[in-house]
Amino acid sequence: MTSAVALQDIRTARERIADKIERTPTVLSHSLSERLGIPVHLKLEHRQTTGSFKLRGASNAIASLSAEEKARGVIAASTGNHGRALAHAAKLEGMRAVICMSRLVPQNKLDEIRRLDAEVCIVGDSQDDAHQEVERLVAQEGLVMLPPFDHPAIIAGQGTLGLEMIEQVPDAGLVLVQLSGGGLASGVAAAVKGVSPGTKVIGVSMARGAAMKASLDAGRPVLVEELPTLADSLGGGIGLDNRLTFAMCRDLLDDVILLSEDEIATGIRHAYAQEREIVEGAGAVAIAALLAGKVKPSGPVVALLSGRNIDMNAHRGIICGEAIGERAA
Repeated sequence: MTSAVALQDIRTARERIADKIERTPTVLSHSLSERLGIPVHLKLEHRQTTGSFKLRGASNAIASLSAEEKARGVIAASTGNHGRALAHAAKLEGMRAVICMSRLVPQNKLDEIRRLDAEVCIVGDSQDDAHQEVERLVAQEGLVMLPPFDHPAIIAGQGTLGLEMIEQVPDAGLVLVQLSGGGLASGVAAAVKGVSPGTKVIGVSMARGAAMKASLDAGRPVLVEELPTLADSLGGGIGLDNRLTFAMCRDLLDDVILLSEDEIATGIRHAYAQEREIVEGAGAVAIAALLAGKVKPSGPVVALLSGRNIDMNAHRGIICGEAIGERAA
């Protein structure tokens, strides 16, 4: 099985971005380990500089550009975290960055992107609408498109997480990783299986609008309606013209698990009450999958906490038991 992004690409990315990102810790969760009867380790990537794993891919993609491309500036569609990461990485280089997002992106994420001096375009009600605006501006202004997932440098950058996971937990039998457009999941799976072929990698997403899962079931990229969800960072389609991540997820992931909104909320609450970590909905899905009993590992587990960029009013509501059905309606 040949991956479109190879292990050596990921190792090269790690060298390229070593001084631009944090090597985040992996810690043993005593509460989850006791509950499951096996070691459960949490990869605390939500402590990354911009609050999510996205900085890895964005930093690698920008570092891969030529001087002429950097001078033109970069543009991307985003559900928030990629936009924030790209804005941060571009600002460090003194580059122009334009981020296109739909109306579903939470205000706190918009505010952070603007704080980093990026230009923000709010377009339509879906990631696909935002992507159409990106294509228009690329044609009109000559900006360089750096998409949130279906790009070799983005995938390789996210894959550096997988290298760290296996180095920090060499005997890991299972890695649980967030699944949306597939840049993270495919990169992590390529790294993990490249170093430890026997380790399983399972993608975790929300039941409301899981585009990659629907596409994998259909055997080809398909359109899925984007719906409000606590795991807003996992929203959006994978692109009908998907070049890389669909095939990599199909070939490298051992399974995909979907979670209800209540299960995601339970994961957020557990992270706060038991692990003393504040995570957004997407960041909590690996914990949520374990708590829901939707995966039954027999050996050491590494569960990724991928992001912390949650609106704190929303977080307080979830911790206090606000009705989830109303939030996702």
